[in-house]
Amino acid sequence: VQLQASGGGLVQAGGSLRLSCAASGTSFSFNYMGWYRQAPGKQRELVARISSGGSFLVEDPVKGRFTISRDNAKNTVYLQMNSLKPEDTAVYYCYGFMAIQYWGKGTLVTVSS
Repeated sequence: VQLQASGGGLVQAGGSLRLSCAASGTSFSFNYMGWYRQAPGKQRELVARISSGGSFLVEDPVKGRFTISRDNAKNTVYLQMNSLKPEDTAVYYCYGFMAIQYWGKGTLVTVSS
């Protein structure tokens, strides 16, 4: 099973980006899919997650600005990031949980002030 994240880049504060993470190598849907991020010098932190049934959790630092969604048919999870702030700068990692946790390689998001 592999997870491939895409959509990172450089954006000005107040801008938007959409991250995608597509899973391959399995025909089963993950129980959960989501995103963590790790800023320089900081620990990895959960950003948002969503269940196969559509229940979701968005952490406080990004609540109201970020939206998580998924397409079970494509085994893909998305993170729509609006009103980006410099403190959102981090490497964003997607994951999928199905008995064990699978990780994708990170995608860098840089928000300039």
